[in-house]
Amino acid sequence: MSGKNDEFVVVGLGEILWDMLPAGKQLGGAPANFAYHAHVLGAKSFVASCVGDDAAGREIIARVEGLGLDSRYIAAAQAHPTGKVDVELDENGKPGYVIHENVAWDFIPPGDALLELAARVDAVCFGSLCRRSEVSDDTIRRFLRATRHDCLRVFDINLRQSYYNEEVIAECLQAATVLKLNDEELCVVARLLSINGSDSEIISQLLDRYSLRVIALTQGASGSVLISADARSVVPGVKVAVADTVGAGDAFTAALVMGLLCGYDLDRINAVAGRLAGYVCSQIGATPDVPSEVLELL
Repeated sequence: MSGKNDEFVVVGLGEILWDMLPAGKQLGGAPANFAYHAHVLGAKSFVASCVGDDAAGREIIARVEGLGLDSRYIAAAQAHPTGKVDVELDENGKPGYVIHENVAWDFIPPGDALLELAARVDAVCFGSLCRRSEVSDDTIRRFLRATRHDCLRVFDINLRQSYYNEEVIAECLQAATVLKLNDEELCVVARLLSINGSDSEIISQLLDRYSLRVIALTQGASGSVLISADARSVVPGVKVAVADTVGAGDAFTAALVMGLLCGYDLDRINAVAGRLAGYVCSQIGATPDVPSEVLELL
């Protein structure tokens, strides 16, 4: 993407952790992955989260800074360890997760500095997982309330294990201006919110009920759909040799956000987002180096 992207301030708000993959540990957490890819696409990008005051946490900070991200809004918890997730991949590279509880990102502290950041962000991405704990839930609520009216508040739903319910999903949708989810999550959301009909009818009802600007529906190898009140874009999937799909959705969300901030039309955004997500699928881990030739294609 081109343009004055470095003027956009973008935040990934929520969990940061180590993904314990079969091939070794990789930096993870959907908000952190999102922040990295927004940075790659040119934003001034931050992660707002918490790690433990331990070796694993210090390693995360070093990794974040090594990726070119600013770590000043990643707190260090004295009483809780750095989070980790055990990841198993099926034969198609699709991950299954075991997410450990009572870890540092469950205790993201509120504070004046975080609220000052909230007041100047152009876009913030958050999910449902970090709402599982009272402390982080409260911090996320405060942050979202402190954003400007024109801020893109992107709910990248990321349903994991049993860490969601109807109340959490509805509250997040009410706070959001953009929703990103996959086809499996769409079915769960429709059931929880008692919305019936085809996929298109469900999306239309979600747009209307929650006054959303855009809904992004990813469908794996089948591609992706972007829908607003007056436009619709359908893009087929990008064929790649899949290493794993960890972080591909987060890369898609980052490209979606940067495209919306730049004022691109839905077809252009969808094509860019699908290409970047496809590249991430071809690599191990969620935050691979993105070569210049891929960025030039975007």
